[in-house]
Amino acid sequence: MSNASQSPLSPLPAPDRPEVAARLRDALLGASFTADGLLELLGAPAYAALARSETVPALRATRGDTPLEMLVRLFLLQQPVPHARVANVLPVDACLATGWLKHAGADELAATVDVRPYGGPGGEDWFIVSDLGCAVGGAGGIGSRDEGVVLGVGGASMTLAGITVRTPVGAALDLGTGSGIQALHAARHATRVTATDLNPRALHITGLTLALSGAPAADLREGSLFTPVRDDETYDLIVSNPPFVISPGARLTYRDGGMGGDDLCRTLVQEAGERLNEGGFAQFLANWQHVEGEDWQDRLRSWVPRGCDAWIVQREVQDVNQYAELWLRDAGDHEGDAAQYQARYDAWLDEFEARKVKAVGFGWITLRRTSAAVPSLTVEEWPHPVEQPLGDTIRAHFDRLDHLRGHDDAALLEGHFRLAAEVVQEQVGLPGAEDPEHVVLRQNRGMRRATRVDTVGAGFAGVCDGTMSAGRILDAIAQLIGEDPVLLRDRTPAQIRLLVEQGFLDPVR
Repeated sequence: MSNASQSPLSPLPAPDRPEVAARLRDALLGASFTADGLLELLGAPAYAALARSETVPALRATRGDTPLEMLVRLFLLQQPVPHARVANVLPVDACLATGWLKHAGADELAATVDVRPYGGPGGEDWFIVSDLGCAVGGAGGIGSRDEGVVLGVGGASMTLAGITVRTPVGAALDLGTGSGIQALHAARHATRVTATDLNPRALHITGLTLALSGAPAADLREGSLFTPVRDDETYDLIVSNPPFVISPGARLTYRDGGMGGDDLCRTLVQEAGERLNEGGFAQFLANWQHVEGEDWQDRLRSWVPRGCDAWIVQREVQDVNQYAELWLRDAGDHEGDAAQYQARYDAWLDEFEARKVKAVGFGWITLRRTSAAVPSLTVEEWPHPVEQPLGDTIRAHFDRLDHLRGHDDAALLEGHFRLAAEVVQEQVGLPGAEDPEHVVLRQNRGMRRATRVDTVGAGFAGVCDGTMSAGRILDAIAQLIGEDPVLLRDRTPAQIRLLVEQGFLDPVR
């Protein structure tokens, strides 16, 4: 961490003065510089505009003289503020001495880092530290100038935080920590948190994020992928929002992994298995190539390490042109020299053409270490809206798989099930028709799935309240519809398994 101050980026606050961070935190909270305070001050439209890197509405909303308005301008909008105004709210001398603030002109002060209020899942008031210009809305093109830049909270960070399984664990690893948001979340439910990053500046900033948020310090280690992890170390939880962008080269540290194609994501997934304790989870965001003549699902199945269940969800697919344009804009290249932009665009397409890549997928990968003889492997495409946070949904998915794996069809029919919360039934057919063409069960929570069922499946799900066994329910349905109960018991378990696997039915244990 010591060489972070040698970066061409601005010097960072001292990492070894936690008492100053605590005083600064108290002052920020005292002025309501929190996620709720920001929303109340700015209003929803201006608050939402910040996430799009649009600061004009927030500037207009902070033209007054209140302490909160001053702090928003200072730490979020990078505006110099008169020394006297800052001194009325913050411990100025201590902040200047430790580098949180700097002089900007004769009688004004400026922040050296962005500080973004962030609400924790338990109502905590946290603060995410990042490089100047990166607290809201992502890099905004800063990456084209400063390759070691550390971003604040973005959509990907929040997605990973939302899908992570949150159960009490002994040891958690945040691999590629960036500004430290995943380590901060993990500190709520892990006894020990290790955070790694190839960029020493990111480790420095993670330390600041944890200190300013009042969280326990993490074990911060420099290095790529699992290199900083000792051979004898294993974890109950591994999370990573890695530099997953598939690009020609590694120009930008915060997004480009430096390996060819999707090799970084593949390596990360393949090496995670041996680092997990039994029952432990590893959860990643990733990009993967869609290669001509190759099934993308088979590609991802080949990544899954031995001894692990896996659930891989593809959330989005972009053709190579869309993908290149997205990340060229992310770096601000579209605002620079036109010839250089065209050359970089060409380089991306040359790279994809050489690898026979026709599209790029984005999604979530969850592994769980298991002792099962035959691990479960689910790879699916689900581009539809979901309800975050999904950590409990993901944990329940693997719990249900354990149940199904441990029960053959006879045992399944002896079991009891309960219809999951907020599942509704929709009947689809022509207006006035006596019978629907088909019936759909739809979830209003979690993954928000919809699945088509037959009359027996709909009737079975509707009766499941945990009181009767599955077999008895099928016997009653057989009597109602005049079908042989033995045949119905024989053909229905597959449909029950699907409804359980997808979360429409929960086993009563």
